[in-house]
Amino acid sequence: MAVAETPSWHRGAFDFPNPVNDYAARSTAGLVIALAIVAIAVDKPWLYGLLALGFALRVAGGPRYSPFGRLAVHVIVPRIWKRTKMVPGPPKRFAQTIGLVFSGCAFVLSAAGFGLAAQIVVGLLIVAAFLEFAFGLCLGCIGFGLLQRAGIIPDSVCEACNDFGRNRA
Repeated sequence: MAVAETPSWHRGAFDFPNPVNDYAARSTAGLVIALAIVAIAVDKPWLYGLLALGFALRVAGGPRYSPFGRLAVHVIVPRIWKRTKMVPGPPKRFAQTIGLVFSGCAFVLSAAGFGLAAQIVVGLLIVAAFLEFAFGLCLGCIGFGLLQRAGIIPDSVCEACNDFGRNRA
């Protein structure tokens, strides 16, 4: 039985960059913090939905489809940070996926009339984004590493992460 090839128009459409510039990730986290604070203050479902959409776009293709990602990569990093620190991409995609889950939950909670619960969930998201933005501490990346060490995420997903995790221990 022959395996169907991926159509050329689709190839690479949902690729996530690997490696990624840590300063771009940190800049994006700063933009997420700003939008999340506005979402909490206004407490409208559409703002939580906008936050979730941003995470979905970043999960789908890194900065390629995300306005925040593009702004970080093409404007903030070259003009403000002016630094490069390359880190593995798979943990960053995992972190974006966790952000999608949190912001998606906030959207559903808000749409169902549970505004306070949505605000609390996004408050937790702000804490994680702040740690990334201010200190370069990615909680999603830490979780990725723990899951990889436990064998839940195969070593083949991120060989660089596997080596780093083993050397760190």
